[in-house]
Amino acid sequence: MALITLALRSLWNRRTTAALTVAAIAISVTLLLSVENLRAAARDGFAKTLSGADLIVGARSGPINLLLYSVFRIGDATANVTWESYQKIAGHPDVDWSIPISLGDSHRGFRVMGTSLDYFAHYRFAQDQSLQFAQGRPWSDLYDAVLGADVADQLHYRVGDPIVLAHGVGSVSFAQHKDKPFKVAGILRRTGTPVDRTVHVSLQAITAIHLDWQSGMQALPGARISAEEARHRDLTPDSVTAFILGMKSKVMVFVMQRAINEYREEPLLAIIPGVALQQLWSLVGVADQALMLIAAFVVLAGLLGMLTAILTSLNERRREMAILRSVGAPPRDIFLLLVLEAGVLALLGVSFGTALSYLLLAISQPVLIGRFGIFVRISMLRSTDLIILGAIVAAALGIGAIPAWRAYRNSLADGLTIRV
Repeated sequence: MALITLALRSLWNRRTTAALTVAAIAISVTLLLSVENLRAAARDGFAKTLSGADLIVGARSGPINLLLYSVFRIGDATANVTWESYQKIAGHPDVDWSIPISLGDSHRGFRVMGTSLDYFAHYRFAQDQSLQFAQGRPWSDLYDAVLGADVADQLHYRVGDPIVLAHGVGSVSFAQHKDKPFKVAGILRRTGTPVDRTVHVSLQAITAIHLDWQSGMQALPGARISAEEARHRDLTPDSVTAFILGMKSKVMVFVMQRAINEYREEPLLAIIPGVALQQLWSLVGVADQALMLIAAFVVLAGLLGMLTAILTSLNERRREMAILRSVGAPPRDIFLLLVLEAGVLALLGVSFGTALSYLLLAISQPVLIGRFGIFVRISMLRSTDLIILGAIVAAALGIGAIPAWRAYRNSLADGLTIRV
């Protein structure tokens, strides 16, 4: 206890240098924890977005591209799937349920997805959790819309509010479907998935708002179809962007996948979500590891800065060490004193760095959700985080042993010698 008190007083006497050392370690720990939390949040978010689905089917492209645009609303499809092909595959005796997906429109930067009521019945996320309504209900009218939690929160919508969809997926669009406004029928509970950032409407509604559109342009005023007239038209879709399948038997998943990939009517691709997700992580794994490596080097730089500060102060502290030896302090205590100082600096740096990482997380959480769709949960330190922080403190103690060994070898006579 006496050594700890002595170490604290010694650091207080050199508080400016100690504060800078602690700041360097704290910043490096903040970076390391932030990168680790983002990595974990991204993996967790991607993994729990879709649960219980056996196959995702879309136009033939690449497995990762199909997974990204159909589930995570990232990117665009190369082509659509005809309605006839969708009905034929969805009606197969081995298919238990299907969820059609139609993309291509947006609302103030949020994706619009056309689907059927089966979406609310069969879509699962995060280990078989179903979608629940925080307010309202599914659509019952052609121009009803169901909002994800983030859409409602960020745009301050409530049930009954009118919304206008826009043509295209840009954050700003000058081609809007103002002649066919929608009404908010329901708001889903937060899921922590891309569902929260999606406006859901029926497939028939997607067809209705595009009845008088050709090649991305709306017809001239005299040739336009009003919202009421659209109700009486045939609103059967011509195509869908993709669809999700649930099979009656898991044994038939690979059989159905092969049959779809060899489908002769049009070029289609069927993927197993878990397999495509593993391919995605293997693709981004190099960048993932590179971020952690950079963060680790930043921590090492902070620890080396601590070593430099302690080594630099040794020459100034030769007389202090000699006085301690002269009053009976054994060489072991001199060694332990400097190791304790390094440990105290590391503990302070780790503590301030952890607190700073939580502060930055709380500030950046809305931005990460809104811009990148990454939900970073604020929770207690995980076992991985504790291991990392423990390793940093252990490394600091090891590095502190270097100047401690030099001080240990300094003799009493050397410390009392006046150097000219």
